[in-house]
Formats: sequence, C-alpha cells, structure tokens
Amino acid sequence: MTRVVVSGLGVVSPYGAGAKTFWAGLATGECAIRPLTVIDTEGFRSRIAAEVPADVLPALGASYRRSRADRMALAAAREALAEADLAPRDRAEMGLFVGAVGGGMLEGEAWYCEEKRGRPSPRLRALRSILPVSHAETLAWRLRLGGPRETVVMACASGAASIALGADVVRSGATPLVLAGGVDAITRICFMGFNALKLLDPEPCRPFDRGRRGMSIGEAAAFLVLEDAEHCRARGARALGELLGAGMTTDAHHVTAPHPEGEGMIRAMVDALAAYGRAPADIGYVNAHATSTEVGDNAEINGIRAVFGDRGPSLAVSSTKSATGHMLGAAGAIEAVISVLALRRQMLPPTLNLDDPEEVAKQFDLVPKVPKPKALKHVLSNSFGFGGVNASLVFSAVS
Repeated sequence: MTRVVVSGLGVVSPYGAGAKTFWAGLATGECAIRPLTVIDTEGFRSRIAAEVPADVLPALGASYRRSRADRMALAAAREALAEADLAPRDRAEMGLFVGAVGGGMLEGEAWYCEEKRGRPSPRLRALRSILPVSHAETLAWRLRLGGPRETVVMACASGAASIALGADVVRSGATPLVLAGGVDAITRICFMGFNALKLLDPEPCRPFDRGRRGMSIGEAAAFLVLEDAEHCRARGARALGELLGAGMTTDAHHVTAPHPEGEGMIRAMVDALAAYGRAPADIGYVNAHATSTEVGDNAEINGIRAVFGDRGPSLAVSSTKSATGHMLGAAGAIEAVISVLALRRQMLPPTLNLDDPEEVAKQFDLVPKVPKPKALKHVLSNSFGFGGVNASLVFSAVS
C-alpha cells in the first residue's frame, strides 16, 4: 500500500498568520478566545469568539471579489505549498480537497443588510463566493492546481474528511500530491444561531469541565500537502509526518446530538487504527473533538474508553478548542496540523480553562491548562459533526 506523508503545513488562525505563530500560541497556553469584533454582538448571551486578528487581514490581500474565508484559505495554502517546495510541474497534477461549511456567507450577509437599507453595494460581485465551492475554485485558479478537485461539506467533520479523501486519492495512484484542508470564517447566522440555541458560553469554553456552559466559536484556515512517500523521497523533500489511516462513519442517531455511547465515533476510531494495523496501545495522544457541551464531550469520552480501555494517564486526551474555539469546517484541518506538530515537537497541547474535570474523563491525562512534553510516536485526531458524521485520523512521527 502506498504510504502518505505530510510535506507541508499552512495555517491562518486567531493567533495570526503562519504555522509557527499558531504553534507558539498553543505552546504557551494562550487562549485566543476574546471579544468578537467582526460582527455586532450587542445583546447576545455570548460576545466572544476566536477571531483572526484584524491586523493580519490586510497582509492576506483585500478584494471585494474574494471573501474573508477565501483570503484566509489562500494564505494558508500558499504557506503549505512553500514549505513543501513544489515545482510548477508538481502543481500541474496536484489534487485539491477543501472542507468548508460557511463559504463567503459573511460578505453575503453584509450585502443583504446594505440592500435592505437601500444602499446598493459592490459586494454584489462577491455573491459568487458565498458557496463553499468558491474556496476550491479560488485555490485551484490562483495556485495553478490541475489535478482532481473536490469540495467536502460534512459539517464539523469537513476538514478531517477532506484530508481522509485526499489521502485516498494519493493511495489510488491518481496523483502523487494533494493539497487538503479546511476553512471557515465567522458569520452572523452561525454566531446568532448558536446564541439563540444557548450553546455558546459567555466565557471561553471549558471542555471536560463540570462548570462548562457551552461552546466558543472560532475561525481559521489550515492546509496540508499530502504526498506519496516515494515521490517525496525522490524529489529530496522532507516528510513532516505520516498519515497512517483514516476512518469515516455515520451513526445517524440524531440530527444534532451524537449517540450517547459514541457508537459511530467508536467505529471511526477503530477503522482509522485498523487501516495500517495500529493497536490502541500505540496511540499516546488523542486530540479530542470535544466542543465543551455535556452531551458531546461525554459521548466522545465514552467512545475513547471503549476503544482504548482503562489506559489511565498513559493516554493523553486534550481539547485544543479550549484555546482556539470551534472552527467548524476548518476544525478537523487545524487539529490535523496540531497532531503533526505535536509529533514533531514531542509536546502535548493543553486543555485550557479546566478546573473541575468530569468524573467520566478524569482517568485520562487531560493535559490541564499548560502544555507538557511527552514522547509520541502515533496520535489520533477526532472530528465529529451534526447529522452523525464522524472522522478520525491517525498520524505517525517520521525520522
């Protein structure tokens, strides 16, 4: 079977632009969930989110023809391609898989509001970028990517699913190179909707904590260059990590709530481990989906216990959403980047804001509040979404 390695990473996050900036924020235990400025939050229960800093956006390029999300995606993709050091001929056959949900809805909302006030806006030209497919169109055109292309919309599992599907294309031999990841920008409809459902915490979210009161929303773009290992070696490039396997399932238990015992989650994790014959004992760290809701967090912990058994503190399980918020369609891609960087740095990113852990989760090392070093060979990243969609990825360190 063809081995798939990661040869490039790119990130735009609430910490700023660049993978190094992103990891520096995580490694210092900085919480990027702050007062939200991109939309008016007056009167809302929660008024905070993990927003890409305003001073980063001008450097990403400004154009009313391209959405905030498109601009973030382009910057992250360019960083990943630059690190992989690809020649133009490599890009000509490179595949592209983009996970997304909101598309350019933020600009569409602004255009609608201005039209209702009788202020015709040039943003009308940006309406072509409302749909999530705009990200793949923008990246393929600007970056001259000529291989197979797909937009993946699987709710909050979109980013992870795009990576899993991109790796399948590399393994099939259709192309030796794929750019895969996810992007989502904060939108009014999403922020207002979660507020109306009382799912957003007025304070930074607290996954696995008894006192949690809901999620925090975030935004980001993250991309990985996935490459046939032999192709990477032949062109003298450096592998940052290996994507050993992926599992994708649907449990269809409820339109929004997961199965309480994590039934579909369990199958996704088991399938990801089985893809390359990994045993649960091989995994030293799980980057949990955990969004800081009681139903979701506990279902995932139940699933992890079913797969990994009573490993106790030998298994680290943390939720980086406590630092970055839930980045929706980009979450799985950002957390895939975190998994690769955790392997390279041999460092566990923390679960912030964790004061009083739920009893069901206490048996594991939840990496409370501060990062810590740990020898890691294999890590697993979970991403789950509305509709019962589940995706798990297993990454391995490379020498």
